[in-house]
Amino acid sequence: MDREPAAVILSPQQVLVQGLRDAVPYIREHEGKVFVVAFGGEALDDPESFQRVVRDLVLIADLGVRLVLVPGARPQINRRLLQAGQSPRFQGGLRITDFEMIDPVTEAVGALQFDLLSWLSTRLSMSSGSGLAQRVLTGNFLTARPMGIIDGVDLGFTGAVRRVDVEGVRDALGDGSIVVQSNLGFSPTGELFNLRAEDVAEAMAVSLGADKLIFLTDPVDDLPSVMSLVDVRMLLDRTDGGLSDEFRMHLESATHACTRGVDRVHLVDRDVDGALLVELFTRDGSGTLISAEPFEKIRSATLDDIGGIVALIEPLELAGVLVRRSREQLELEIERFVVIERDGDTIGCAALYPYPESSTAELAALVVHPAYQRGGRAGRLLAFLESRARSLGLRSVFLLSTQTMAFFKEKGFVDENLSGLPGERQVLYNFKRNSRIFRKWL
Repeated sequence: MDREPAAVILSPQQVLVQGLRDAVPYIREHEGKVFVVAFGGEALDDPESFQRVVRDLVLIADLGVRLVLVPGARPQINRRLLQAGQSPRFQGGLRITDFEMIDPVTEAVGALQFDLLSWLSTRLSMSSGSGLAQRVLTGNFLTARPMGIIDGVDLGFTGAVRRVDVEGVRDALGDGSIVVQSNLGFSPTGELFNLRAEDVAEAMAVSLGADKLIFLTDPVDDLPSVMSLVDVRMLLDRTDGGLSDEFRMHLESATHACTRGVDRVHLVDRDVDGALLVELFTRDGSGTLISAEPFEKIRSATLDDIGGIVALIEPLELAGVLVRRSREQLELEIERFVVIERDGDTIGCAALYPYPESSTAELAALVVHPAYQRGGRAGRLLAFLESRARSLGLRSVFLLSTQTMAFFKEKGFVDENLSGLPGERQVLYNFKRNSRIFRKWL
């Protein structure tokens, strides 16, 4: 049942071995995939910290991931404008870019690009030569258009992405390059426009059919590890001022990208050393995953799930907590089981055995992987099977337990006598186990 695991202290060697076991499947899965990684100019204001991120980006590219990097330059542009005696102005979160601002804007973006390209090239030259990443390349991969007039305010040379040169980017990625795309773009008539980096990253991810869009951002306390689009919209609707402008823009772009076909968007704390590697190469990650589709779901089990179910229930069978079930028995009874699937892994299971003549059903083999306990998953499995029992027209569910009685009492189960069970189930009762019997009326 849903039990708290004992604490285990691993040696450095065991930590390394476990880390490799966790990472290798993700290395294989990510090879050849396109990831768009965006970060605000705030990230480059701390060069020492960001160069650790650069190291990890090159490592990720060396492992075969096709990287497109989209740096922002908001604080750098603001400082250049102030140095030039001009005040930054915004309308609805968008910068107003007048003609006289073009030079400071291009100078700020150019200086930032120079630093980033220099750091990436240096790190690439330090690699062993056995990786897949060969060089860093930047170019004019965007066609831009003016944003125009919004709420009566002319945004001037602030623009939006009109088109992405998908073929050009893919050619560069296929040649082993890390692609860097700035937040500047030209119109077909040669006009230069200042773009929001978040919009550039979103457009690149959508146009390329990227597998992931990743924002390296500032942290937000107590943000869940997984968020649906509904969760994100609720967070954006908060009026308590708890979100920075940078983080809010990242959330908005994440929502737009998901609704336009990007399967997964990740928010990763840029200041935590190694956070990007943990997010990409471990099952639970280190940041927040935003997805239009559920990252974790309860569904009916299939024969393909038997291995995962065995891995869950076998330790409890060996401990005498659960009655033993052979693999053959599981194959015959698989339609009785449901599983919790998390990113392709089975982390929970339970089974329902109906007795229609008695208008009841037995709940059995409710197990949650030790790493995912205390997250309410056992309760969700229970509620799922109770709903299934109701749909079958049953009036109650019952179970037998030797160790998790308190949990089920908290969920509304009450003690039941053996005589209250269906006759065929009474015959199978194991008096040596002396299990407690509980029932819940639906």
